[in-house]
Formats: sequence, structure tokens, C-alpha cells
Amino acid sequence: MENSTITKWFLIIGKVEGYSYLILLFIAMPLKYIFNTPEYVRPMGSIHGALFVAFMLLLALMFFKVKLSFKNACFAFLLSLVPFGTFFLKRLV
Repeated sequence: MENSTITKWFLIIGKVEGYSYLILLFIAMPLKYIFNTPEYVRPMGSIHGALFVAFMLLLALMFFKVKLSFKNACFAFLLSLVPFGTFFLKRLV
């Protein structure tokens, strides 16, 4: 896989993972705790978890193959833990 393709997918999956995190935090969790409807948390959490794993695999590819610096790889990881964080990944690549 070419470096530009890896970078493109890294940014796409990062953005989608960010949206899934926001949906989980600001839609599914309030539905569970405010409206007592917990059935949305498990599927959304599973989707978000799968996207997070894909993001971490792509981050590893970015580090080892595309040669993203260690500092920027650490920042990318930290951004994935913060709501709205992954929307700023483009500044790191």
C-alpha cells in the first residue's frame, strides 16, 4: 500500500472514529442515563471500538511505514482520546 493511500485512510478513519465517539458520548450515553434506554450504547460502543482498533492499526502503519514522527504519533493517539480531537489529525501529517 502506498504512503499516500495509508495517509488518506488514516485521516478518513480518524474522522469517522471521531464522529462515532461523539455519537456515543453525546447521544447514546444520554439516552441511557437520562431516558433509561440503554439499548443504543452496546451497538454504538461496538462500532466505535472497531473504528478505534482500525485507527490504531493505521496509526502504527503511519509510524512504521509512512514515518510519522514519534511525537506526532503520540499526539495522534492522545487526540483519539479527546472528543473532537481526531478532527485535527491533518495538522500532524
